[in-house]
Amino acid sequence: MTDDRREAALQYARKNKEKNLSALKEILTIPSVSTEPAHAADIRHAAEWMAAQLRGLGMQKVQIFPTARHPIVYGEWRGIKNAPTVLIYGHYDVQPADPLDLWKTAPFEPTVRGDSIFARGASDMKGQSVATFKAVEALVKTGGLPVNVKWLLEGEEEVGSPNLADFIASHKDLLACDFAFNPDAGMISKDEPTITYALRGLAYFELRISGPANDLHSGVFGGVVHNPANALAELIAGMRDSKGRITLPGFYDSVRKLGREEREELARIPSDEKYYLEKTGVPALLTEQGYTPNECSGARPTLDVNGMISGFTGAGSKTIIPATAMAKISCRLVPDQDPLEVGRQMRRYLEENAPADIRWELVEMHGGDPSISDRDNAPVRAFSAALETVWGKRPYFKREGGSIPVVGTMQQLLSVESVIGGFGLPDDNFHAPNEKLHLPTWYRGIEALIHFFLNLEP
Repeated sequence: MTDDRREAALQYARKNKEKNLSALKEILTIPSVSTEPAHAADIRHAAEWMAAQLRGLGMQKVQIFPTARHPIVYGEWRGIKNAPTVLIYGHYDVQPADPLDLWKTAPFEPTVRGDSIFARGASDMKGQSVATFKAVEALVKTGGLPVNVKWLLEGEEEVGSPNLADFIASHKDLLACDFAFNPDAGMISKDEPTITYALRGLAYFELRISGPANDLHSGVFGGVVHNPANALAELIAGMRDSKGRITLPGFYDSVRKLGREEREELARIPSDEKYYLEKTGVPALLTEQGYTPNECSGARPTLDVNGMISGFTGAGSKTIIPATAMAKISCRLVPDQDPLEVGRQMRRYLEENAPADIRWELVEMHGGDPSISDRDNAPVRAFSAALETVWGKRPYFKREGGSIPVVGTMQQLLSVESVIGGFGLPDDNFHAPNEKLHLPTWYRGIEALIHFFLNLEP
């Protein structure tokens, strides 16, 4: 590889900024909301748009695979012997845009205001996928790809990827690769390049408590019948102790310990207590004793109530003992926790602590495995060097607090590591109204991806 070839690809990307932005606007106009059946045709439209992009890049084989719900788009180019093969992951589905009245502009009419483009999916993750397309295009148009590539683009990530694992398991030969690249993450800030090397898993529950056969008068039966709402609150309160530790039996038994070197690397991240206070607006932080906020936000497991319903919640007053109460509870998991085992731990906690004067039911809704990747393999070094070239500083290595289940799935089924990056920012409002993408960071991201692929050349 020559410096002239690298510079040619970079110049191509810079000269085609408006064209690249136009392509991004095209896909952002498609309301590919995977959770709503009314958008099934839009999902199909988005899949076909993705497939057309791959064909335009000169991929040798492009195919749309149906699943039980939404299709998977596959493409490949394998033109170089003895070169590594990169499996590039993406998803083209998006979250619902509700509540619509909080959007300043229509969610599927992409609008540029200042340095950002606003639309549902701009950051999560259509913008990330288009950045990868445009980096590859710059290379294809100025001398060719330096590595072999495959693409796996799904339409169900925002509904938990229910068909992805089965697809991967039944197409192992098709998806065989040396490593995967997943741009479905982001950066700490526009000036802080970031590589994510670990992701928390998930165990999600619905806890249902019932007591009397129907709502009761709180004056007649108060003090006689255990209120299911009270019982639910008591059970939830007991799931954490005064040190911020979760009390489910055996919960920490398989949690991988943080070593000194890793804690020192995490300490580099410029997100101190003040950062979290400013970002959240809370008066004080609640962290697990002995761990920093950075460690608690990505490297330690959690248990959180995501929603609660019970009794009368309308305007005014109604003095009842409700017949039922319900809470949605999620646990974010870290290596080497197993969501099925956490489900068993939750049941043991309820068996040991639920009072005999109520009934309980635990529904295990869904889960995903945590993952952790090597921070010092050749692909990670290639990506790190690319980010440093563009941003002028060594990137931060971060444990992400959220979940990207496909990373763990690929580790288990394909035996491959993933390089996890992306160019979204913490204030991009993904999953919320007024989602946006910071365009200067996005353009720099395209250049970083050009460097990344060229750095992989054998």
